[in-house]
Amino acid sequence: MTTRTARFLTGSLLLLSATSLSLHSSAQSLAQANFNAAESCSALSNLNILDTRITLTEIVNQDSFTVPGSDNVMQAPAFCRLVGVTTPAVNFEVWLPLSEWNGNYQSVGNGGMAGTISYASMANALRRGYATASTDTGHEAGPISFDASWASGRPDLIEDFGHRALHLTTVNAKQVTEAFYRAPPDYSYYVGCSKGGQQGLMEAQRYPNDFDGIIAGDPANNWTRFYAGAHLWYSQALLADEDSYIPPSKLPALGNAVNEACDALDGVSDGILQNPLACEFKPASLACPIGVDNDSCLTLKQVAAVEKIWSGVEDSSGELIYPGLVPGGEASRGSWSTWVTGREPFQSLHWRGGEGFFRWFVFDDPDWDFRDFDFDSDLDYALEKVGSAVDSNDPDLRPFRDNGGKLIVYHGWSDPDISPIASIDYFDRVVDVIAQESGTQSALSDTQEFYRLFMVPGMAHCAGGPGPDRFDALTALENWVERGVAPETMLASKIIDDEVVRTRPLCVHPEMATYSGSGDSDDAASFSCTAP
Repeated sequence: MTTRTARFLTGSLLLLSATSLSLHSSAQSLAQANFNAAESCSALSNLNILDTRITLTEIVNQDSFTVPGSDNVMQAPAFCRLVGVTTPAVNFEVWLPLSEWNGNYQSVGNGGMAGTISYASMANALRRGYATASTDTGHEAGPISFDASWASGRPDLIEDFGHRALHLTTVNAKQVTEAFYRAPPDYSYYVGCSKGGQQGLMEAQRYPNDFDGIIAGDPANNWTRFYAGAHLWYSQALLADEDSYIPPSKLPALGNAVNEACDALDGVSDGILQNPLACEFKPASLACPIGVDNDSCLTLKQVAAVEKIWSGVEDSSGELIYPGLVPGGEASRGSWSTWVTGREPFQSLHWRGGEGFFRWFVFDDPDWDFRDFDFDSDLDYALEKVGSAVDSNDPDLRPFRDNGGKLIVYHGWSDPDISPIASIDYFDRVVDVIAQESGTQSALSDTQEFYRLFMVPGMAHCAGGPGPDRFDALTALENWVERGVAPETMLASKIIDDEVVRTRPLCVHPEMATYSGSGDSDDAASFSCTAP
């Protein structure tokens, strides 16, 4: 995209060519300008945005923003805050740094069932100099509760949740940004994980002109099949017969047995499975002796539950509905004990998510029982009713590519929520589309010209897990979009008590990080990216 470098300087509009002014210097000029931020922020209340009512504009001083409904004070530079609502109920906020604007715009995504503004993510964007925006996607609810009752009888709100709210918020926020700075953003980015990953891929597929660069982490993009083949299937495996339920106290035994069987396959014994697909651990090897049931073993019904969770579910014709989880990280904090088993029966996030989605989005029946779900007829009904609104599973990304867009997807191999295999499957389907255009020999490299997938060994859902889980995908995307430098690797770190204890390179799929055989195995320099 051609860099636009008009900037508001000392009350007048100065036009400069893109070749004579860098983004850094233009942002500096803006900060040094005689710019009345209070007046400019207040004037935004008179902005005419289609189907939108602006409810608040205010200057927020540095490190003073308190998240509504909490005592949490954000650490962030001073900014102009605009709050608005787009018909019917899409609440959104736009934050505009008063100084050191980097010239760019960033939308941030949501998690779970959304329902809140992503304030922490907005603060992250603001600290990096971005103008930024977030939406609650058209309803108010706690995201982690997976409350979906707001969807009852409201197909319009389901459309907003699925795709419309983020798109309109992006359009609105760009208009606000241009009005405030009297110049449009040079580049527009999107950053999100989980539900936010679904939003990112939805943008690339349905609204390919919204963003120059997109980061989609652990994406729940195949939403309807994911909620059936993961949320519901795992819940049925553990709870349809409550004797199958695995209490959290047994997870260390399962996790340790997996590591004992498969940890060293990559040449390093570190509690991380570099390639879980190479792990052939059989849950039956952990079966309790007859007449025994304690935390060191699994009953036969519990063994069957783990096998179901790892295998995924098929329909009656044998077609895989959604891939299962993979071995690794079962006992790590916030992993299976939060998502899969919960602290006790009917407390896991999988059960809450599956029940809420199908009860309110699909069947609109407060008495619907997850045990009754038919993976043939009920899934077909769900796909027909809401799939077009919430599923971002179209592999044809050529319009996004042709607009110059760049896409980074990452996924934790130890994700206990969304199967990492699903992200590999989607990438492969995109490659298949490109192959129809350029041939099979160059399809992979042609796809990687605009879309790169990074699998993260040992990372749980968006963060956490036993592996290094901190990495800077945004800088990698900025370099790709603005400088044409595609990311070959990203450096991931494991941080404990504010100390980096391990680093590893993240490789462009299908390459994997391979230990050299010598050197510190906690140092990324001892690894290289190689084809599997």
